[in-house]
Amino acid sequence: MDAEEDLAADEFDEDTDYVTFDMLGERYAFPMRRVQEIIRMPALVKVPLGPPSLEGLANLRGRVLPVVNLRKCCDMAQAAHDETTRVIVVDSGVPLGFVVDRVASVISIDPQSMEPAESVQNTVRSDVLVGVIKSDGGEMTTVLDVDQLIGSQFAGLTAERRSGRDAASATRLPAETDAEAESDDTLELVSFAVEGQEYALPIDQVQEIVQAPESVSHVPNAGSRVLGVIDLRGRLLPVVSMRRVFGLPVTPLEPQNRIVVVSIGGGVVGVVMDTVREVLRVPHQLVAPLPTVVAGDGRKSEVESVVRLEDGKRLVSVLSVNRMFDSPEVRDELADYQEDDREMAVEQERFDDGRGDEELFVVFRLDDEEYAVDVDAVQEIIRVPEALIRVPKSFDFVEGLVNLRGTVLPVVDLRTRLGLGRGERDERQRIVVLIIGGVRTGFIVDSVAEVARVGRNVLEPAPELSAEQARVVSRVANLPEQQRMLLLVQVDQLLAADQAGAAAELCEAVVEEALAGV
Repeated sequence: MDAEEDLAADEFDEDTDYVTFDMLGERYAFPMRRVQEIIRMPALVKVPLGPPSLEGLANLRGRVLPVVNLRKCCDMAQAAHDETTRVIVVDSGVPLGFVVDRVASVISIDPQSMEPAESVQNTVRSDVLVGVIKSDGGEMTTVLDVDQLIGSQFAGLTAERRSGRDAASATRLPAETDAEAESDDTLELVSFAVEGQEYALPIDQVQEIVQAPESVSHVPNAGSRVLGVIDLRGRLLPVVSMRRVFGLPVTPLEPQNRIVVVSIGGGVVGVVMDTVREVLRVPHQLVAPLPTVVAGDGRKSEVESVVRLEDGKRLVSVLSVNRMFDSPEVRDELADYQEDDREMAVEQERFDDGRGDEELFVVFRLDDEEYAVDVDAVQEIIRVPEALIRVPKSFDFVEGLVNLRGTVLPVVDLRTRLGLGRGERDERQRIVVLIIGGVRTGFIVDSVAEVARVGRNVLEPAPELSAEQARVVSRVANLPEQQRMLLLVQVDQLLAADQAGAAAELCEAVVEEALAGV
């Protein structure tokens, strides 16, 4: 008996209890010592660029749980999940769930009833087998090797925790040099609509943007502008209607409404907008102060400047938070709420464990999943034009080129880049403009959801399910209270160096061709 057989024999001797389960009408087992728990099929977040066997990520009591299809791991025919489907959570250094057809029982065996894997002849690959348990009735139960199953599909899953990747992933990468230089000469805005008119707020005045709840808790004797309060992660947030600020009739809350959370007078206030449209990064030369004649009666207008886009065809009024609430009656209305908010903040600070720092992300959707990128990486967000300039013999994920205020912008279909397949164009799609390798590049997403502040204490490294996935989706924000999980995209990994270089050369060639034709 060689050393490898000695090791297998030792494993047989120490395992006497097994969890048995069925797949495709056959009986299999895992050693009981490797099983943490057995759960029903949970809600899953799909992860792009992972191995084919990956079903998605689940939230297991605050921890991120990768869930894999054991049939796919073993090259078996697939079947739909049903009420008997279960997920066996095993210990692999980190939790990992295997989807099985049905859990049968927990059994105890005599180690002598175990035979080596060489005696097994079926459709399962032999390299994932430990051996076969024989019963007195002639039935056989195939014992699967948990480590081989993990290693064959997710080689880096356990190693990532040992290598200290947690600290590396939590380290924020420096912003692109070109982006920093450009930010000095640009104004960053979040634009929104009220009664069909487009307005904007400077992004540094916006703490976060959240979807409006179905209803707001009304407060007796509240002022004219205060709709009521909502619960925002355990804190009461006073909510003001932008329609009331503008003297417009207030409409019932609808799913497309968003609440923009702003700071005012040492507290925070939520402002209900009809919709939030885009994140804009515009040159200062396109921003003009509000003409004095517009104020008319000398009263300070809520609008402090106007942005001229699309050669003046699109005007965006930039609001001032201070001017919006610059009246004694409004400040008095908010004073009580802000005092309560400050008291709650003091209580939270008293018990702060030092993990209260936050990061700001732009959240967007692909299929039914939510992704996010650091807001500093986002140059602007624009609508998808009706027509793109097609580029022959380019990468399959390149949709084409657009003219962005005189600059040629390559546009990538992010679905295709992440292996999700193209979707049909619709009005909700947006182009998120990022700088990668010094090249401004647009990425088409299904929709932009919000700008969200996320505490660093809920950020954790994404399970390393494949090399490419680990590079592109580097972290996850696990938000079990909101029943959400955000997949955080590493912007500089969306295009490889040669792809970013090719995009730059393509833009230069288009510009040279245009100049040659003048």
